[in-house]
Amino acid sequence: MTTPAQPAPYDHPEAHLFRIGLAPVAIADWFEGPFEPLDGDPAARKAATFAASPTLCWGEAPGSRDGQAETLALMTEHFGRAPGGDADAPPLRRAATLVDDDLCLMEKRDGEWTLTAASLCAPSFFSALDAVGKPLSALHAPVTGFGERLLPRVARIFDTLAPDTIVERRNWSVTASGELFTPQAAPVRARQPLIAPEDAGRELYLRMERQTLRRLPATGGLLFTIRIWRHPLEDLRARPERLAAFTAAWTRVMADEGRDFRDYKGLSPLDGLVSGFLAQ
Repeated sequence: MTTPAQPAPYDHPEAHLFRIGLAPVAIADWFEGPFEPLDGDPAARKAATFAASPTLCWGEAPGSRDGQAETLALMTEHFGRAPGGDADAPPLRRAATLVDDDLCLMEKRDGEWTLTAASLCAPSFFSALDAVGKPLSALHAPVTGFGERLLPRVARIFDTLAPDTIVERRNWSVTASGELFTPQAAPVRARQPLIAPEDAGRELYLRMERQTLRRLPATGGLLFTIRIWRHPLEDLRARPERLAAFTAAWTRVMADEGRDFRDYKGLSPLDGLVSGFLAQ
């Protein structure tokens, strides 16, 4: 039996724009997958990442353990089983071993929603070392216009999300790496000029993510989850409808209307390689 393909977030008429784009999902669908390609047991993969890069993939702020414990309890109830491993590990880190997703705990501190704990074993150019302890405004500072246009709306969503409601959004990018653990952009972007045009389909990867947001009813925080899928551009050739959707999205990203999106994602230097692949 084969697993279904992961959704294609670039197949949307506004895929080239920064948009909140939240949609409700059933509690039963809180976590999604597995979709191909698979990466084996998430607990084993994350244990190896924790061991190799402990400060980049894990961090917690003082006073976050109650929210972490509530997350662990909710996820244990959802899956009907408790995580194995070290029972003395921080609760959010234990909860993260149950799923492929990365987990981020957001809590109100000094009037601002702040990242107070994070398990990040598949980050897209950010790390727990840099992010834990920062408020929303600082976490999204690189996004053009976030503070003026989106921050008030996001904060309002965080303030008003009902305990029994889960919302999701999807995102996408193209990178010069198929690795899951990419906490820093510089090493990945340094590879881009080394890719030969004829190898673009094999060396460039579509990186797609699903994010969910759920209220922690007892402690009042929010759990933000991030699930990554990726595959080389070459795989699009086997699915003509997806190749067409990606082509349309890339064209819009490279037009004037996609400037904010492509600048934040660092996509402009890849245009020659991607356009060459699409023209083949």
